Amino acid sequence: MRNAQPETLTLDRVRTPTGEVLLVTDVEGAVRALDFAGYEERMMRLLRRHWGEAALIEGRAPSAVRSAVEAYFGGDLTALDGLNVKTGGTAFQRAVWAALRAIPAGETRTYGQLAAAVGSPKAVRAAGLANGQNPIAVIVPCHRVIGANGTLTGYAGGLERKQWLLAHEGVPARTGQAPARAFQ
Repeated sequence: MRNAQPETLTLDRVRTPTGEVLLVTDVEGAVRALDFAGYEERMMRLLRRHWGEAALIEGRAPSAVRSAVEAYFGGDLTALDGLNVKTGGTAFQRAVWAALRAIPAGETRTYGQLAAAVGSPKAVRAAGLANGQNPIAVIVPCHRVIGANGTLTGYAGGLERKQWLLAHEGVPARTGQAPARAFQ
């Protein structure tokens, strides 16, 4: 049961080479959401779905969290690994999100491999849907999931951004896909 008082979460904005990211943390410093500027409505919808009505105030994320995000985008591909995240969601969704965090930077998995990793090899579509409902982009690296044929598939932050993130992590571009572009 949720408290009568809405929980207070902090919204920080961090500049990155892929554009500004929206970083939401709670009072304990756990990351509740990370999304890209321009997708704030989607982020808010996912936050409401996971936590109900939360009071979102502008402020700075804890320095360790903010520094880890900046370090990742600066080239330290393991900087996000130790961050504490907190999500709602179903048990299956949380299992998928945990499996996403187990994919090392520089590697990809298919939706089928993701489903198998959570013990439900036939639940490929459900794993894909859970992947798409991930409220914590980049830290819970849903961008590391690709199609069975090796192509980039949907990404809430846009396929160009997904391609940039994978290239940043050293994943070679697939044949037939345009090179990752720089973001302003």
